[in-house]
Amino acid sequence: MSAGGFTTGEIDFIVPSTGQATKTWYKVYGDLANRKNRPLVALHGGPGVVHDYMLSLSDLWTKNEIPVIFYDQIGGGESTHLPEKNGDGDFWSVKLFIAELNNLLKHLKIDEDFDLLGNSWGAMLAAEFATTKPKGLKNLVLASGPASMELFMASQKEKLARLPQEIQDTLKKYEDAGTTDDPEYKKAMMPFLVEYVCRLKPPPAEFMVCLDWLEKDPTVYYTMNGPSEFHIIGTLKTWSIVDRIPEITYRTLLTNGRYDEVDDNCLQPFFDKLQKVKWIQFSESSHLAHWEERDRYMEVVAHFLEV
Repeated sequence: MSAGGFTTGEIDFIVPSTGQATKTWYKVYGDLANRKNRPLVALHGGPGVVHDYMLSLSDLWTKNEIPVIFYDQIGGGESTHLPEKNGDGDFWSVKLFIAELNNLLKHLKIDEDFDLLGNSWGAMLAAEFATTKPKGLKNLVLASGPASMELFMASQKEKLARLPQEIQDTLKKYEDAGTTDDPEYKKAMMPFLVEYVCRLKPPPAEFMVCLDWLEKDPTVYYTMNGPSEFHIIGTLKTWSIVDRIPEITYRTLLTNGRYDEVDDNCLQPFFDKLQKVKWIQFSESSHLAHWEERDRYMEVVAHFLEV
């Protein structure tokens, strides 16, 4: 165990089509070999963001002795970047990220007994992973993740309409021109992020790190999502798990915030179709309840995980 209470490492992740050695970087809070409680694996959002904005979940280790595992999904953060795959929708697939998760679980020797928490895209990935019936998965937390992108885009459209007309016009101007990399477009995005993604002022430094990484390498985010949370033109645009939700048989906790970009309509299919489900909404939060109502969020998750 390091002085900071965590250990880090890299795992070889073989992806033949890359023609190179690729690695997954991870961080573990707790001792996986001598543990009191089942480990929790945290799946970050994006796609193409990094683990840093999930780090508040390390509270589950310091307060509840739940080992927590973070990692940067391939294409982001400290894991291997593949900018040459920008725009390659066949490469950046759900299947790729499921394979990476399975590789991580086996390497850390926790594939026989673990819990899973995904936020945003991470919740979408967690739901997809759960449909593969992993035998070691016990509990599932789907935090602010939509059941379909159609529902998510409807939520975004409704929220964009609440912004000042000047901001709406600016966003549309750059989207129509295909110049969403312009600094003015990024500036015009901020009121939406402040209202529906993270309402803390100032926002956590760990969240800002994620925005910095997207600036450095937007490959995965642009390919799968698009240039922003509300201009979705990537391969996930038609994604849906609605018809496959009944295949998820694990105890599941749904969470979102009252002001979340992932509104209640986005979660409703999960609540309607899951066999063992509980839904908690955080009244003072948007998309990052694990920061915006940090203490309560950890209490809710720890209780659900039966600690």
